[in-house]
Amino acid sequence: MKAILDTPITYLKGVGPKKAEVLQKEIGVKRFEDLLYYFPFRYVDKSRIFSVKEVNNDSTYFQLKGKITNLTAVGDKRTRYITAKFTDQTGSIDLVWFRGLKWVKENIKPATEYLIFGKPSIYKNSFNFAHPEIEVFSDKENPVEGQSLEGIYSSTEKLKNFGLGSRGISKIMKQLMLQIGDGISENLPSYLISSFGLMSEKSALQNIHFPKKTSLIEKAQTRLKFDELFYLQMQIILNKKITKRKSSGFIFETVGKYFNEFYKNHLPFELTDAQKRVIKEIRFDLKSGKQMNRLLQGDVGSGKTIVALMIILIAIDNGFQACIMAPTEILANQHYNSISNLLKGLNLEVALLTGSSKKKERDIIHSGIQSGSLKILIGTHALVEDTVKFKNLGLAIIDEQHRFGVAQRAKLWKKNLIPPHVLVMTATPIPRTLAMTVYGNLDVSIIDELPPGRKAVKTIHFFESKRLRVLGFIKEQIKLGRQIYIVYPLIRESEKLDLKNLMDGFANIQQDFPPPEYLVSVLHGKMKTDEKDYEMKRFVEGKTNILVSTTVIEVGVDIPNASVMIIENAERFGLSQLHQLRGRVGRGADQSYCILMSGPKLSNEGRKRLEVMVSTNDGFMIAEEDLKLRGPGDLQGTRQSGLLDFKIASITKDSELMFKTRKLAEAILEKDPQLTDEQNIIIRQQIQKKFNKNANWGIIS
Repeated sequence: MKAILDTPITYLKGVGPKKAEVLQKEIGVKRFEDLLYYFPFRYVDKSRIFSVKEVNNDSTYFQLKGKITNLTAVGDKRTRYITAKFTDQTGSIDLVWFRGLKWVKENIKPATEYLIFGKPSIYKNSFNFAHPEIEVFSDKENPVEGQSLEGIYSSTEKLKNFGLGSRGISKIMKQLMLQIGDGISENLPSYLISSFGLMSEKSALQNIHFPKKTSLIEKAQTRLKFDELFYLQMQIILNKKITKRKSSGFIFETVGKYFNEFYKNHLPFELTDAQKRVIKEIRFDLKSGKQMNRLLQGDVGSGKTIVALMIILIAIDNGFQACIMAPTEILANQHYNSISNLLKGLNLEVALLTGSSKKKERDIIHSGIQSGSLKILIGTHALVEDTVKFKNLGLAIIDEQHRFGVAQRAKLWKKNLIPPHVLVMTATPIPRTLAMTVYGNLDVSIIDELPPGRKAVKTIHFFESKRLRVLGFIKEQIKLGRQIYIVYPLIRESEKLDLKNLMDGFANIQQDFPPPEYLVSVLHGKMKTDEKDYEMKRFVEGKTNILVSTTVIEVGVDIPNASVMIIENAERFGLSQLHQLRGRVGRGADQSYCILMSGPKLSNEGRKRLEVMVSTNDGFMIAEEDLKLRGPGDLQGTRQSGLLDFKIASITKDSELMFKTRKLAEAILEKDPQLTDEQNIIIRQQIQKKFNKNANWGIIS
């Protein structure tokens, strides 16, 4: 199988160098194997020939038999297109071509009977077909017979220019099957195929491309999805095992004076059971002698920071330094202020290092961490600069880690010869399916319990027509002594239109809430750091009633007295971001509110997002819905290269199969860690072929 499937695609009959080049550039098809695993995205039934009078809006595609006449070129050289009439015994319908005009003029013959296939559209209250698929109809060799279902392949404009639309790809796929012959070998052991009732690899590939009936498509898809998900989970579990075997870590044996003093005398509230469980899980890692790589998930307000601080104190009790890296200066400042306040009386210095730190401050910090006198450093990506050198960094904590690039995170690991223990935290709940893939190499801890006494934030959606009602509600809340956030969508800080919307909104709010009775602050990313700090400080201290802001307050701002979040143009935000913004309120004992404002016209997806927000405060449920709406690519931040490049499986639609293959992979590796049993040799070979030809199996156990 290997030799023939590795053949360059240029050697496939009907392809050649020019088509090979465009196949590689447009869809990454370089070899026979790449084309073989380029699957149709849907199928159409070509067993039935419709009549012209049956064409309607009910069916997506129609196949018609008749003659093409009245071929006419319309327009000048730049705007030229061709129209024609397609006629059968029941009537006529228009055809139109905007490209490939030369081929149409040279190949369409008026006295010839054709099969056309396409999707009708309406122009001037009449149906027409734009760029229908066309082939000559022959009674002797009826193309409909033998294969009623045809796969539709994704194509591009450039591919179509080379005759490689869906029909063209199908044509070379048939040729590929002929040239491969019996060159498709099995890639799963027979015991798995029989246990799960799977189709053979060869049958699956034949039926995914050229199915005889619908039931075979489903069986073929199940087999090929099983392959993808099973080998993905194998790769993730093996990588995790290799990392744990290779990465020795510092052993934190002691829970000493700093941890105990803080826990007994300075902890401001009783830990939740979830927080206690997570601390135990992390404590186990720190004693294991292996480097910890753990993801800590917790919804907004669940108390991740206090857990992080207590782990930092364990590191210090064992003679090591610790750091926290946050994605923004606002969040870094928030961590610095809250941790400094919590540690008052413990005689532990905490330093803050960001892009705004002055040279004198930097010099003092650099000296302190090099000598080891400074135990806790909090900062932004400034922590990964080469000038930052720790004496003995034992613990690195990364907050909202999906906002950092892989390279930035890796620099932090390399601050020691022995890498520090790593705890990555996120307030963006991650669906289980995504956690099993993107974060599959990390151990996962979840704080799934909010501190007692927290009231759920009430979320309401209002259209613009209810603006006066919302303004009245804000005034009522301010009279009660509460503070208000009003957030505008600033998608990119360079977008002038969005900035104008923010500043117009600020001006309108000042008119509706005039001084001196009301005071309003404004905050956005274009402001200088000292300006932002000044406005934020005024709001934190309660000197202003309303903060008009962009999403710079999405994470890290903790003001218990702010009980109302107004999100303007809420339909422009993703679910995850809406949930993060809502998490800025509900921090105090008072009832809090999140009001989603939108225009009257909403897309189906926009309406669905707002309905989800109104219906639940559960971050994990919201994350699952977000994954369904947006797909994994937008949720995971910096993609781990190739990890989610599925050809047929779906992280959302095939979650049940993913969990099944995960359990299966774990069970196989538990019994046969190095895959040396005769029945598992094929799995070992496939893993080496797919992922790492030079895997050191000696360290996997």
